Amino acid sequence: MDYQKEFERMMRTHTEIALATAVDEMPNVRIVNFYYEPEEKVLYFSSFGDNQKVLEFEKNPSVAFTTIAPVGEEHVRVRRGMVRKSDAFTDEIKYKFLKKMPEHLMCIPQLLPELLLFEITFDQCEVVLDFEHMDCISLS
Repeated sequence: MDYQKEFERMMRTHTEIALATAVDEMPNVRIVNFYYEPEEKVLYFSSFGDNQKVLEFEKNPSVAFTTIAPVGEEHVRVRRGMVRKSDAFTDEIKYKFLKKMPEHLMCIPQLLPELLLFEITFDQCEVVLDFEHMDCISLS
């Protein structure tokens, strides 16, 4: 089983992650849409600047996440990610988001001025296909 290829496939086809933060020993999880850039090995997502998660990132940039499969059990899980505000909110990134999630085309132009782009970097992840097929891979 080529878990690296399975990782790349899931990051290309899954559109949502459950993103976990923790501040003062209080965990918090929410669902966000994402785009993964394989050459940069960076996961991008956007949020409104006044959102609670943005305040949590400022207090503790360590995050964890798991992709949410459209069907089945498969997912990618990251336990040690680092989040930061990104400077890469270019038209290229916007169009990559829209290509992956065309249903957002209707709301993006109206919301775009208020959205901030964030990026998560990570070196390792678990690739889970089902309860019998899983492995930890390194992205370096």
